[in-house]
Amino acid sequence: MENKEAVTEERTAASEIAESAGRRVYPEKTYEFKTELGKAVQNGEIKDIDEILQKHLKILEPQIVDFLLPDLQSDFLYVGQSKGKLGGGKRRIVRNTQKVTAKAKRQHFSAMAVVGDGNGHIGVGKGRGLESVTAKEKALKSAKLNIVSILRGCGSWECACHGSHSIPFKISGKCGSVIVTLLPAPKGISFCVMDDIKTIMRLAGIKDVWSRVQGQTATRINIGYAAFEALKSLNYYRFFNNEKESLGIKG
Repeated sequence: MENKEAVTEERTAASEIAESAGRRVYPEKTYEFKTELGKAVQNGEIKDIDEILQKHLKILEPQIVDFLLPDLQSDFLYVGQSKGKLGGGKRRIVRNTQKVTAKAKRQHFSAMAVVGDGNGHIGVGKGRGLESVTAKEKALKSAKLNIVSILRGCGSWECACHGSHSIPFKISGKCGSVIVTLLPAPKGISFCVMDDIKTIMRLAGIKDVWSRVQGQTATRINIGYAAFEALKSLNYYRFFNNEKESLGIKG
């Protein structure tokens, strides 16, 4: 019972941190931007985050993403597991590692966060610290700095609805030994993927997709990064106008 209560409290605290990322917590009156890009956003010269991403400008302040995407949502992937006789083996959003030295045991916590607005913007990041709260905050900050815009469409021959509920074609991404392959699915299939990939697809605004995962799937962090690399590869292709219409490409 104590273990269940601890996991519930941890999940509640994580959801509070995640919900705070979905609100505009850095308005121009309470936060002063330090970079030139941040000042341009504060002065109203840049009003859309797509303008930043298309120009390949480097985002150094996570507050820029909070300011331009007020509807941003976030969640954490289950990258760790709990210890103990009763609750051992249960998945947790924080991974705990220990290093034994001559003086004592040194503990480190790591977490993996996913941010997105459900409309084609997605970011994945990892954080590490001496405390679990610090690791979560670093993961959220890293995810916001890595945010990208992806293409959506309907490349399934079973559907051919020219909508934007899936992906336009087959893509794949790799991290370590893990290879994640995503395939377009017809409308109504929903997420035929792992639970960790479901979170990324939902925050990216993709509603129907198939997947195939190869490699050491027990390494959850590599799965998250591989799925993120697969989505980023959608931006590496160029299309003709007739292809965009037939595939329903949006983004």
